[in-house]
Amino acid sequence: MAFELPKLDFDYAALEPHIDARTMEIHHTKHHGAYTTNLNAALKGTEWEGKTIEEIMGSVSQLSVAVRNNGGGYFNHNLYWKILTPGGSHEPKGALLDAINASFGSVDSFKEAFVKAALTRFGSGWAWLLQSNNKLVVSSTPNQDNPLMDVAEVKGNPILGIDVWEHAYYLNYQNRRPDYVEAFWNLINWDEVASRFKG
Repeated sequence: MAFELPKLDFDYAALEPHIDARTMEIHHTKHHGAYTTNLNAALKGTEWEGKTIEEIMGSVSQLSVAVRNNGGGYFNHNLYWKILTPGGSHEPKGALLDAINASFGSVDSFKEAFVKAALTRFGSGWAWLLQSNNKLVVSSTPNQDNPLMDVAEVKGNPILGIDVWEHAYYLNYQNRRPDYVEAFWNLINWDEVASRFKG
């Protein structure tokens, strides 16, 4: 079964003014679309065809660079679209909030760590909130790598991620990555993040 480009839960203009409609359309149809097509092509005829994306990520060191890059791009964007929502869903609560406080001391301290990871990732990549060894940690990865990969420096289950490739923000923010990262906090679907958290 080939991987498919997922439909979004909102239209391209729904995240304005934080992320503009043209960026969303290009990001989803062109970038995520290409990762999906190229991943399917790279897997075609191999023993990995038909495996889940999580299985593929967990053994990516055994696979081609094309699978690593495009499989990462496919997984990362699937998560990214799901944890965004028009207007956001306010702040973390319940077991997720407790875990953030236990791991970082406060929500503000978590946000500081996450912003730092996003802003200090040189070039293209991602910043993550993930569960690793029953604890929440912040990390960042280059290119389309992610914490599920067996090559990741910090391994775990990603529950929140921000794309800091320039294609995610350049039309609206140009080189102002800090403004894009700040705007991201207005769009997080904390209910979705909580659903990915295994408390």
